[in-house]
Amino acid sequence: MVEARAELFTVGVFQDTAWAAKGIEALKRAGFAADTMTILSKETPEAAGLIEKSLAGKGERIDVASVGAVVARGSLVGALQGSARDLPKLGLAGTFRRVGFQAHDGRIFETLVGRGGVLVAVVGEPRAADALAILHSYGGGNAAIGAWSGRI
Repeated sequence: MVEARAELFTVGVFQDTAWAAKGIEALKRAGFAADTMTILSKETPEAAGLIEKSLAGKGERIDVASVGAVVARGSLVGALQGSARDLPKLGLAGTFRRVGFQAHDGRIFETLVGRGGVLVAVVGEPRAADALAILHSYGGGNAAIGAWSGRI
């Protein structure tokens, strides 16, 4: 059975850390706090540096099915892992339903991260549309709001 979470996440994938940094700074200027954000990327020194600079802490190394080693920090990570710590077995494609996305969205995010993209997510419903607009404006590809929350 798929575990569903109550949080609403807005997610976008940037082509690299430089574009992600611009998007994250725009989110911060718009009033989104660092503790509402998640960054997930293939494990590289640049990605680790982006997480430390943007989220004021070190990322966690996780092996993700179909992607490999990633570095990540933020509330989306725990929601995707679930109580069974499923990312190594199910990957992004198999776990994104937990946060209100359809399976094909998870496959798209997994493919983009696997190709070197940087996934940025913001948690919170009141300003989800604002976060979506900023992610789109700064190059966050396939940006979407997890609208299926509670319907799984």
